[in-house]
Amino acid sequence: MNQKATTGFIISVTGYGLVHFITYFYESVLLTLLLSVLGVVLLLFAAILMPFKKFQLQMWLIIMAIVMLFFTSDSFGGDLIKGLQQMRNLVGLLLVVPMISWVLKEEPYIEEIMSYAHNFLNQSQKFYFGLMAMTQVISHFLLFGVVPMMYHFIDTFLKDHKGEAWENFKGTAILRGFGLSTLWVISIPSFIFAVEALDATLWKSMLLGFVFALAGTVLSVIFSYYQEKKYGVDFSGILGDEIAKAMKNSRNQGKWNKDVAEFVFLFISLFGTIFFIHEITGLEFLLTIPLVILVWTFLYFLIKRRMPSFVGESQYYLSKGIAKQAQQYSILVAAGLLIYILNQSNVGDYVINGMNFLTGIIPLLNILFLLPFIVILLGFIGLGPLPVIVLVTGILEAIPFPYPPELVVLAVTSGSVISIILSPFVMPVIILSSVNGLSGIRNGLQFNLKFAIAFYIMVQLFIQTVIHL
Repeated sequence: MNQKATTGFIISVTGYGLVHFITYFYESVLLTLLLSVLGVVLLLFAAILMPFKKFQLQMWLIIMAIVMLFFTSDSFGGDLIKGLQQMRNLVGLLLVVPMISWVLKEEPYIEEIMSYAHNFLNQSQKFYFGLMAMTQVISHFLLFGVVPMMYHFIDTFLKDHKGEAWENFKGTAILRGFGLSTLWVISIPSFIFAVEALDATLWKSMLLGFVFALAGTVLSVIFSYYQEKKYGVDFSGILGDEIAKAMKNSRNQGKWNKDVAEFVFLFISLFGTIFFIHEITGLEFLLTIPLVILVWTFLYFLIKRRMPSFVGESQYYLSKGIAKQAQQYSILVAAGLLIYILNQSNVGDYVINGMNFLTGIIPLLNILFLLPFIVILLGFIGLGPLPVIVLVTGILEAIPFPYPPELVVLAVTSGSVISIILSPFVMPVIILSSVNGLSGIRNGLQFNLKFAIAFYIMVQLFIQTVIHL
């Protein structure tokens, strides 16, 4: 039964993504209806495939949507069909983005970058900064898969050095690095969805997010400095010794590092092409990104003459990889159904009226001050960054804000950053805990609470200053 459910789920998700891309360029009533049918089939197979505990959220989202649909809709069937298509762009994106990670498996790019940048990484604060920066760069390719990958890499690099001090050093750098990537990385589905849903300008949102990701990185380095003093461990001396060992094992001993140059070219070619195609065609980013990734990944393996690797990765992904994301896909479709129904009702008005009531009681309070707390709260009840952003911005898109949309995006995504680094119930912290052996509360709240408070204050000082000027 489980194997049949896995096969059924993979076929329904793949079919949903394929029909989504086809109907974007070729409108067909029959194919559009098929998209909704595949959405229902996807949810049914996900319910069979996953343990009930992992499907509870989706079930409640569907029940709430159906109940609201029954009482508020004038066209039950029509709204149900449209609701099941609400998240079609994100399903298509989520289906394709993991393909980028196949490229990183082909060459030791990260090892060579660390070796090449040895002069910059020879002190603990520099190394910490570099580790956070590298995590954000690699998250372009791996999404939250960057957490276990970077941890295993650094853990192997520092295999002879264990203990809470080192786990704090490694874990906070990686977790905060990934959290900050959700502020500006274009291939992170939650970020690009927030930009599109709130009708923000992408380059402005990316620039603003990057500035605060950089500021957050510097802030984190400052915290790590005092944490190192607290533990009383000489990180710099140990890191210098380990970097010297790593340099001896590099396959590029001269000044020119072929692997680093190739990685830079790959990065620029992928994301430069995404912006170029968007500009000349006018295609929305949620469609441009997956289409470019498909062609770019295929060309990489074709040019490198490694098509057997491409075929092998494709076979594994289509037979097992997609099914591992059953929870993500089913949450997206279920949340999309609810969001569509909510947007057809007056719930958005109630939300904004409730926030206006609170801000009326406390004069200095405003909606952008409160938005991050909604995201954080949802994170602490188990919703990951993507479904949280989908739910929050899906409702907010129907609300006319008197603020620049880029500020709203920053407010929402800053809440996502804090949720990622604090909540022991979201996937990044769960994955980190599974690899370093510490509890989710320790990896999240205990290690990151002070940083999270400082980061929130820093972002809000900017937002509140801008809106009151």
